[in-house]
Amino acid sequence: MKAYVFIGASTAAGPAMVAQQVRRIPGVQTADLCWGQPDIIAVAEAADVRALQELVLNKIQQVTGVSQTDSHLVCEP
Repeated sequence: MKAYVFIGASTAAGPAMVAQQVRRIPGVQTADLCWGQPDIIAVAEAADVRALQELVLNKIQQVTGVSQTDSHLVCEP
């Protein structure tokens, strides 16, 4: 399963530092800084929905400076 994870970063932590930490998480393919909202768009992959939920909730959202996430599952034919 693949998802685009839109990430809001607190200004105190700095989006660049947050993106760098998110990139280090296993299962995160990319974490790119954006102008405007969201601050970061990450591509995450996991074996199934449950593993993807675990990745977002217990890994990405726990990174210092992550203020919010919004996940969009990719539908592949």
